[in-house]
Amino acid sequence: MNGSLSRRSLLRGTAGAAGLFSAGGLLTACGGIKESAAQTDRVLRIGYVSPSTGAAAGFGEPNAYLLKQMRTALKSGLKIGGKKYSVEIVDRDSQSNPQTAAEVATDLINGKRIDLMLVTSTPETVNPVADACEAAKIPCLSTAVPWEAWYFGRGATPEKPFTYTYHFFIGVAEIQAAYTSLWTKGGVETNKRVGVMWPNDPDGKAIRQGLGPGLKKSGFTLVDPGAYEDGTNDYSAQIAAFKKADAEIFNTFPLPPDFATFWKQARQQGYRPRIASIAKTGLLPSQVEALGSLGHGLTAGFWWSPKYPYTSTLTHQGSQQLADDYEKSTGKQWNQVIGSNMALFEVAVHALRQASDPKDRKELAAALGKARLTTIAGPLDWRSGPVKNVSTQGLVMAQWRKATGGSGFAVEPVIVDNGAFDDIPVGGELEPLR
Repeated sequence: MNGSLSRRSLLRGTAGAAGLFSAGGLLTACGGIKESAAQTDRVLRIGYVSPSTGAAAGFGEPNAYLLKQMRTALKSGLKIGGKKYSVEIVDRDSQSNPQTAAEVATDLINGKRIDLMLVTSTPETVNPVADACEAAKIPCLSTAVPWEAWYFGRGATPEKPFTYTYHFFIGVAEIQAAYTSLWTKGGVETNKRVGVMWPNDPDGKAIRQGLGPGLKKSGFTLVDPGAYEDGTNDYSAQIAAFKKADAEIFNTFPLPPDFATFWKQARQQGYRPRIASIAKTGLLPSQVEALGSLGHGLTAGFWWSPKYPYTSTLTHQGSQQLADDYEKSTGKQWNQVIGSNMALFEVAVHALRQASDPKDRKELAAALGKARLTTIAGPLDWRSGPVKNVSTQGLVMAQWRKATGGSGFAVEPVIVDNGAFDDIPVGGELEPLR
């Protein structure tokens, strides 16, 4: 956890905290009927951890809507192996903090005795929860972290994979393909010099080791001032390096507050790249709105949007229907986390149904490792992943622009490059930053 504590020592330190973190609440998805002692083994408890507060709180924006949808979809329970099970979803907030994430995971495992863990959004939340599950032999499925940061960042190798923890999301290959396509085919001419600002955290390390060499092979020149620490508040040295090298493309994987600080300083100090592609922030409307007009023209990878031609296996909504219902129900603009987080539950239910005994942890984990289905977020297949524990997704590139058409929202993402994914329509051409 940020290099200061080992996972083992952190788990030891947090084990005593079980039961202290109950803010997320426990809801029974079977009409509120309490189970009798004889029914105890007929309740499937699913833990769900996401950052609803803290630096990564934007990723938790859809949680209330999503959990209501999932509890409704599962209110009648599941019939598995001739037995009827009710389903409980127990949710917790990681507060965007690795230590809190480990603590709430411990509470869910030891206090609530969950059968399956679902966790999403950023290594600071996902990795410590997955580590706690692997140690406790609890099946766990996660998303919204580049898979290399989740896999290698937690110490796995192809020769020594995980047994109980599984993941789906994009990886370096998908990011490189999307960036290369946008930067070379997007219609904006550049000198192919890329100013990179990659942090000293799991995301930054995975990107530096994988994306950096790949971009160089694709003909780009990297301007890299070196890793910076999360929470840095003065980026003058990085900005000076980008200006000196005339880096017409900019790329970063920062926490949202860090990018806001950098981007404002960059404009004040006269750094104006022609293309800026960002990740970890700039993925959600609220993150871009917070930048005001400085957010217009930024580009970001999208792993789900209303334009995706897929349908949920649980709610039977198409992607556009899901986005429309979210906006109508919440008054907030759709964001791409809804798609990946709903897919978490789709895969979870698929695996539970494939297990002859969903209470058997080893069998349920094995079912996750064999899962193959098409979700609201697209096709997922753990049988042909890059490594044993991982399934990857496709990625397209969108540009944030001032919203038009009377939507009532401040900004909107327009897909400007779909790479090899011809079934996902492009909505416009890339425009240079102004």
